[in-house]
Amino acid sequence: MVNDGAGEGEGAGWLGVDLGTQSVRVLLVTADGTVLGSGSAPLTGRRDGVRHEQDPLLWWAALCDASRAALRSAPPGLPIGGLAVCGTSGTVLLTDGAGRPVGPALMYDDGRAKTQAARAREAGLAVQDTWALPKALWLLDEYGGTSLRLMHQPDLVISRLTGEPPRADSSHALKTGYDLERDRWPEAALAELGVPDGLFPDVVRPGTRLGEVGPGAADATGIPAGTPVLAGMTDGCAAQIASGALRPGSWNSVLGTTLVLKGAARDPVRDPTGVVYNHRAPDGTWLPGGASSVGAGALAAHFPQADPAEMDAPAMAFEPSSVIAYPLVSPGERFPFRAPRATPFVLGDPAEDADLWAALLQGVGFTERLCLDYLHHLGAPLDGPLTFTGGGARSPYWNQLRADILGRPARVPEQTEPALGMAALAAYGASGTGALADVTERMVRVRTVVEPRAGRTAAFAEPYARLVDALRDRGWLPAPVAAHAHGRLNRDTSTS
Repeated sequence: MVNDGAGEGEGAGWLGVDLGTQSVRVLLVTADGTVLGSGSAPLTGRRDGVRHEQDPLLWWAALCDASRAALRSAPPGLPIGGLAVCGTSGTVLLTDGAGRPVGPALMYDDGRAKTQAARAREAGLAVQDTWALPKALWLLDEYGGTSLRLMHQPDLVISRLTGEPPRADSSHALKTGYDLERDRWPEAALAELGVPDGLFPDVVRPGTRLGEVGPGAADATGIPAGTPVLAGMTDGCAAQIASGALRPGSWNSVLGTTLVLKGAARDPVRDPTGVVYNHRAPDGTWLPGGASSVGAGALAAHFPQADPAEMDAPAMAFEPSSVIAYPLVSPGERFPFRAPRATPFVLGDPAEDADLWAALLQGVGFTERLCLDYLHHLGAPLDGPLTFTGGGARSPYWNQLRADILGRPARVPEQTEPALGMAALAAYGASGTGALADVTERMVRVRTVVEPRAGRTAAFAEPYARLVDALRDRGWLPAPVAAHAHGRLNRDTSTS
């Protein structure tokens, strides 16, 4: 059916699309958070050392499958009020003038652009090695030519949905060098780096209407023609919206393949190292945070055939583990410190597989605590509620362990997916009124609150301190940050 705009009300369904690393997820959600339908389709990529690529055409094919699955259970005649799309932060590709990819997409953690990142920093831009701007320079060096356009991961899908040249949302554009405080590209620095005019897209604030689903896209995806397409945000920001962590002092910890912490603040959190960066919310407030390279991907690397639920049970006997693990998923760390040469390690010999599994779970929790200690070191507000989302939040044991290590309660929503955040952003953008925080608080449902167990924070203080010291001694973690973490060993991480 054709969407005639009647869906922009209380009775509409809202579509959220999450272009992840391993799959595309689509949720159909009502304004009160009821999930009417969901769909997913797998994605594959190529990893080889620091190289990580995907075929961008797979994103569109997977979206077509996932959206049809999500809409299959929709009530007959349900109007679709709009949709928004999130993607992995820092994933980019080049297209020709017609929007066709000229090569593979470089994924969020592709590490081939170190030389280009150094050039960008010399030009005065605070970028990390895996950010999108260095990758854009690498792609230019690799492919060259004229009439090329840079696209972020959602831009390609949105261009297929609307049939129009895409405008990028400012959230995805951040890691491409977009200046969120001045709302413009840093033209002088980009010219110094040899970026040709017209390579980068126009940029709009999240929630801006970008167009509508065209007839051809409707046939391919099952999404009604005329459905409004709203500008989205990165997957970390999408998960933050899905957590409801949008009031100042609130934080969301997204534990998936890697770990992302995103918070809310009235003002940007200044970090001279560039480890913590600030997205801008649709209402103009700030969403500081950072992305670590530790995460659940380390579990799969060590135990590729394991059932996590079966491994969690025996791991309970090792609190704390006899060994200390720093569970990087891939080489290099981005947060809570920048260390391109950082590598994963295990200190000691685990007694058995359950001991190593416990060490990996705890190592992620220790790094999560160090992230919060670093944010405290920078003066970020931490006194609001903490929420756990991402695939890791499906493990009740890991949630409890993390709350114990952090020494603070954590909320776990019923839906822990970035796609829910995009459904909420679509509802906010299409309405044109109200606050995003109000929309999300109506849509987000908290499943449980995990309280830290008495005495457990202190029990994990010594192994946490050992990991902090090991990171400092390797020259990765600055000594003042390590000292700050030591000063907060037995404290609730929400303490000012």
